[in-house]
Amino acid sequence: MIQAGSRERFLDEVLRFVRSAANLPGVLRIALVGSILTDRPDPKDVDVLVSVADDAELAPLAALGRRLQGRLQSLNHGADVFLADGGGRYLGRTCSWKACGPGIRASCDALHCGRRPYLHDDLATVRLAGGLVTSPPVELWPVVVRRCAVPADVERLLAHLSEPHRYAMRTSPGGALADE
Repeated sequence: MIQAGSRERFLDEVLRFVRSAANLPGVLRIALVGSILTDRPDPKDVDVLVSVADDAELAPLAALGRRLQGRLQSLNHGADVFLADGGGRYLGRTCSWKACGPGIRASCDALHCGRRPYLHDDLATVRLAGGLVTSPPVELWPVVVRRCAVPADVERLLAHLSEPHRYAMRTSPGGALADE
C-alpha cells in the first residue's frame, strides 16, 4: 500500500542525499532520472545518477546510497544510485553491501567485483543509455539544470537546491519540504 505523501518523502530523502553526497571528494555531478520526474503518483523508486572522478573513493557514496535505500524501504519502495565517470560513461551502481570485495558475497553479480571497491558493475543487468548519462533530465548539483518539464513537487526540490541561503533542510510537520 502506498502511503500518503510518499513522493514528498522520496524528494526529502533525495535532498538529504544530495546535500551529503555533494560534500564528498570526487563527486562531480548529481542528477535525478526516472519515474519521479513524471506525474506518476506512486513511483516504485528514486533513481539518482552521480558522476564521479576516476579516483573517487566510492565507499562513502555507497554508504549514502544504502541509507537512501533504507529510508525508502520503510515506504516499501527503493532507490538506485547509478554511477558515471566524468566523461559521461556509465559505470554501474553503488554496491549495496556494507562489506564489498571479491568472494564476500556469492550472490554478487558485479562483473568485476572488487576491482573498484563499491562499484557494482552489473552491466549485463542494468545499463543506462548514453544520452541519459551525458544529458540527464534534471541535474541537481553543482547547479540545477532542467532539460524537461517536472511536476510541482520536483520543482519545489529544485527551488531548495537553487538557493544557497536555503541550504539547511527545513521540513513541514508532515515531513514535506517547507517554504521559508
